[in-house]
Amino acid sequence: MILSDDQSWTDYGFMGHDVIRTPHLDRLASESVVYPRAYVTTPLCRPSLMTLATGHYAKDHKITGNDPSTRLADRKSEKFKELSHELLVNIDRLDTLPKILSRNGYLTHQSGKWWEGSYQRGGFTHGMTEGDTGGMARHGDKGLDIGRKGMEPIFSFIETAENEEKPFYLWYAPFLPHTPHNPPARILEHYQGLGLDPALAKYYAMCEWFDETCGELIEHLEKKGLRENTLIYYVCDNGWIQRTADTEVSEGWFTSFAPKSKQSVYDGGARSPIMLSWPAELEADIKGDLVSSIDIVPTVLSAAGLDIPEGLPGIDLLPNAKEGETIDRDIIFGDSYAHDIADLDNPEASLMYLWCIRDRWKLILTYDGEVNRYDVIHPRNEPIQLFDIVGDPHETVNLADRYPNIVQDLKDQIENWYPLTERKLVLEK
Repeated sequence: MILSDDQSWTDYGFMGHDVIRTPHLDRLASESVVYPRAYVTTPLCRPSLMTLATGHYAKDHKITGNDPSTRLADRKSEKFKELSHELLVNIDRLDTLPKILSRNGYLTHQSGKWWEGSYQRGGFTHGMTEGDTGGMARHGDKGLDIGRKGMEPIFSFIETAENEEKPFYLWYAPFLPHTPHNPPARILEHYQGLGLDPALAKYYAMCEWFDETCGELIEHLEKKGLRENTLIYYVCDNGWIQRTADTEVSEGWFTSFAPKSKQSVYDGGARSPIMLSWPAELEADIKGDLVSSIDIVPTVLSAAGLDIPEGLPGIDLLPNAKEGETIDRDIIFGDSYAHDIADLDNPEASLMYLWCIRDRWKLILTYDGEVNRYDVIHPRNEPIQLFDIVGDPHETVNLADRYPNIVQDLKDQIENWYPLTERKLVLEK
């Protein structure tokens, strides 16, 4: 797995960006089955990664945000540490992709982003993140060195797998292009020379830095003679639109990302290309199908020749990628919650959005869940939004009033998928 961290779906050469240089990912795309119309289920890193690890939606794996709400306890208190530790129990109660692969003879390695305690807790046989017994280690502690400080831990792991003659799985989730945006000067100078806003130049340089590390990984696989029969899948955890000096934001806006990106269910937050590259098995292609990060776990298990557990909601994409079979689904869903988890046992408590996409139509329903610290990022002044994301990919015109039948149909689909017992649409009387 190659996972980008906080990068817009537009910000690659192969997706049409004319400034950001991503030659290694562009090459990977040219050797992949690419799904440009792909989405993550939840546009925030921790729940998004938990879906990639378990194959379940946030409503079911219960990691709906990054941290317990500060309304429950002060962040510096022992109680807050206890609550943070309680969240980790969710990784214990669910099977994970690394657990399944490890049980079936794979050596598995974690690097980069990993919120759920130590790498062992997620079922990896090897890894970098140590976790914290108090549950306060955020993002992935020592795992975050990967990429930013070189690739040696991964290369050493691959050598171990070779020596033991074992198949291997890599979770490469570097803290890139995520803040801090501190790219190497040799890369930054190029973008500064283009006269860009300083913050934008740094973000673009971070995207290129991430791309460089992907090139190092792919080149290493090639040198080892492992590339042909290795499936590489690529996805980003959530989107990012860089805030610049001229970005219009609400009063009190305090983040370095712009509206309609990270934490939002607009395409700037939830859309990410997904690539499957397996030279021995898959011919390069660009697909128009709607796919989701919920599909990745069953697809990887299928590639490994393993049974897909019952109860996983995603679809095995390999028949489509390999043989062109039609995907037996015409709609995808997503759920989105506050950054701060209001109730560790009740996902609905901090539910803000449910959404779906079918064909060209995207419906967003906005709910009254508890938000806490990030309320300025979620104005929630429109309960129902309908967008034609083919004709209006940046979601500028709400068509809900113009197409009430489509709204009702998609709303019924969402409510059947996730029947709510507590939450109401905002402004609902």
